[in-house]
Amino acid sequence: MVARHDQTTDPRLQEQLLQARRGTAFFARKLNELADAELDGGSLLPGWTRRHLVAHVGYNARAIARLIEWAATGVETPMYPSPEARNHEISFGATLSPIALRHLFDHSAVHLNVEWRDLPADAWHHKVKTAQGRIVPAEETVWMRTREVWMHAVDLDNGATFSDIPAPVLERLLEDITGAWKTRGTDAGLLVKVTGTELTFGDTSAANPTVISGPLPAVVEWATGRGTHAVTATRNGAPLDETPTAPKWI
Repeated sequence: MVARHDQTTDPRLQEQLLQARRGTAFFARKLNELADAELDGGSLLPGWTRRHLVAHVGYNARAIARLIEWAATGVETPMYPSPEARNHEISFGATLSPIALRHLFDHSAVHLNVEWRDLPADAWHHKVKTAQGRIVPAEETVWMRTREVWMHAVDLDNGATFSDIPAPVLERLLEDITGAWKTRGTDAGLLVKVTGTELTFGDTSAANPTVISGPLPAVVEWATGRGTHAVTATRNGAPLDETPTAPKWI
């Protein structure tokens, strides 16, 4: 029997697919560590229980799979009919029984993985539209999913931390976040530095910027609005009494 494998031979894309699959496996592990009753507990996302989070991650896989179907067939299949439909889907998913909720995650992850695996190499460049209206090549869906599974594994509030996320994923996350700030003009006077590296993001032209610095996992945790552990905030070289809240990015 011939083994099934990804149709793409692009080494960069293959590495990105590996990171997405590792993130999916990591999320699955943190989810499986939770007892059914613990799904009713809160997540790190305000207003969402773990049930909401698992439903979101499951339906997100289905939504991204629709984009891959679009890339493969040329038939437009949006991620969601509307923002309201997406929200309703998550609310409904949160009411599922524990076993149904776990099956939603498992089956949707397998479905997306098969869609990725079977997409012809040339179709990865076909354009699709995200839920935010961005026109992107189908290969962007891999990063979209990577970001979801790694960050939301932390949001399950079951022991995962940003230190568990691979450095390449953290670096791209930080690039995405600071890029969004720049686009919105909310990064004025703000400089982000990753200690032990040359990585610097934000308003490099500011005369007296507020400088947020720390290890890469801590800086990304702060930038995503999930905590200030292990970061420092200074201005003119002097420490600030309180670390400012990161600008919104999504």
